[in-house]
Amino acid sequence: MPVSTVLLLASIGVLSLFCQWLAWRVRMPAIVFLLAAGIACGPVLHYLKPEEVFGDLLFPMVSLAVAIILFEGSLTLRFSEIRGHGKMVRNLIPVGAIVTGIIGTLSAHWILAITWEISLLFGAISVVTGPTVIAPLLRSVRPNAKLANILQWEGIIIDPVGALLAVLVYEGIVSWGQGNVFAHSLYIFSTTLVVGTVLGAAAGYLNGQVLRKHWIPHYLHNAGTLTFMLGVYALSNEIAHESGLLTVTIMGIWMANMKQVEVESILEFKESLSVLLISALFIILAARIEFSAIAGLGWGLAAVLAILMLVARPVSIFISAIGTTLNWREKLFLSWIAPRGIVAAAVSALFAFQLQSNGFAGGETLVPLVFMLIIATVMIQSLTARPLAKLLGVAEPGEFGFLILGANPVARMIAKALNSHDVPVLLADSNWDNVRQARMENQQVYFGNPVSEHAANQLDLTGIGNLLVISPYKQLNSLATYHFLDWFGDHNSVYSLSEGDQEQKARYQTAEKIQRTRGLFDGVSYAKLASLVSQGYTIKTTQLSDEFSYQDFLAQHQNQALVLFTFDSKGHITPVKSMAALKPDEQAKLISLVPPKAAEERAESKGEEARSVEGAASDKGVQ
Repeated sequence: MPVSTVLLLASIGVLSLFCQWLAWRVRMPAIVFLLAAGIACGPVLHYLKPEEVFGDLLFPMVSLAVAIILFEGSLTLRFSEIRGHGKMVRNLIPVGAIVTGIIGTLSAHWILAITWEISLLFGAISVVTGPTVIAPLLRSVRPNAKLANILQWEGIIIDPVGALLAVLVYEGIVSWGQGNVFAHSLYIFSTTLVVGTVLGAAAGYLNGQVLRKHWIPHYLHNAGTLTFMLGVYALSNEIAHESGLLTVTIMGIWMANMKQVEVESILEFKESLSVLLISALFIILAARIEFSAIAGLGWGLAAVLAILMLVARPVSIFISAIGTTLNWREKLFLSWIAPRGIVAAAVSALFAFQLQSNGFAGGETLVPLVFMLIIATVMIQSLTARPLAKLLGVAEPGEFGFLILGANPVARMIAKALNSHDVPVLLADSNWDNVRQARMENQQVYFGNPVSEHAANQLDLTGIGNLLVISPYKQLNSLATYHFLDWFGDHNSVYSLSEGDQEQKARYQTAEKIQRTRGLFDGVSYAKLASLVSQGYTIKTTQLSDEFSYQDFLAQHQNQALVLFTFDSKGHITPVKSMAALKPDEQAKLISLVPPKAAEERAESKGEEARSVEGAASDKGVQ
């Protein structure tokens, strides 16, 4: 029974969503499930045949999608961040790219007998890792902060750098193929390079000025930027053949390094595209793979993959680590972690299309080779990285730190108190004034929506295993609670304030899952907490002892103190939900919100007045 085109398109969308959901549930990169779904629908079941469904639109659709992916990746490349993340990261970007590129090229050519052109392109593509595959791996592996930082920033920076390298190699191959002599090939390559660089820089500057000066309304920033980028991509290809990818990559890098240009919202807008459109793209690309192409590579495929994982990566790490403080265990762990992801899959499929259309032999081997590299690295490393981290002793010992939703004065005060006890804290807020003030106070803070995909790739949650919701944004509070309940996997790791006077009504409208997280700090609301701080309440640490008990502490502050956290005798920290049920150890340490001295003195004087009145009344009764 023939299947209609409408049903095919709808089923691709549904399957894309299912793969994203499955990846979220098992905490693995979505690209593995997308490629597996595409292979199942294509060469296995013969349900999806992209050439028949999309016809001549398949190549333009893929090229536009790759342009979006490269533009989004280049928006994350800030030169200041390369300088600010240590010698290892600075070394790993150029050294890793060169070593991996050379070894990948030589192994593909000598073992698989692939032409030099295809081998060079494979070597360049194999350089790219990317944050979309690194971030889920780090969440499940939980290495120590130093290693997590190196891997995270390597993925963020190598994503656009590797893509740019692959584009330049491709442009060189095409230029050489079009030119009859070396001089002509060099002219074509130079033209492509100049057009891509100049047009990309000009487009990036122009679009940055439009955003900075608000020449278009805010609600058009995302759609306007995307549309303008695609227009520039098409124009660049018309001016110089195949220069569009270089143009959009330069455009994104230029915008990322312009001052006072907010690109975070553009990155978040891309998430909506990636969930459906780009996810569907990978299913379609994987459906085009033929088992005969994979089988044709033979055992040489396994040999090439083994060389990249067991030779190229370790050599890159050990050379880059010269002069650093990394020990052999940390170097060995870094040598094993290098999963490939979205950029590698996208550019390999596009370049294979273009090389085959330009008459290059062997172009059909590029896609199965890269896709198998992606599947092998992600699957094998995801399953083995956590045991390896424990074996080498580089896993984070515990996740007792806190992610605080909110960077308002109350949240900053609590974060400062926790930091003073060496408790890791990361603030997150979408209010720029709050974020700026937190940075001025030298606190770690994330600017943006903490439940976005951008946050999932950028948030460094090493050592953090709890969420404190201390913000007035009720809708975001609920979203964050749901999100991090699944992330941390335990309702005893997510704590939120009560909703104040509306709490009773809200209980009938709120899922039980969220209700269990509420009641933080003895059930106070954010408004009440902010009011206490505005009245002069401060955070104080108190050490209990045999001479000074918990009851003495309460009496000292006239029962006006609000206990926020307790440290037991073993140093374990616990947020307080109910003071009535609180029974701290005799040697516990309390972090509390206490009233100002004047308030305590007023309360004490009122108590004395009450006692004197009672005394006078009793004297009168005796008389």
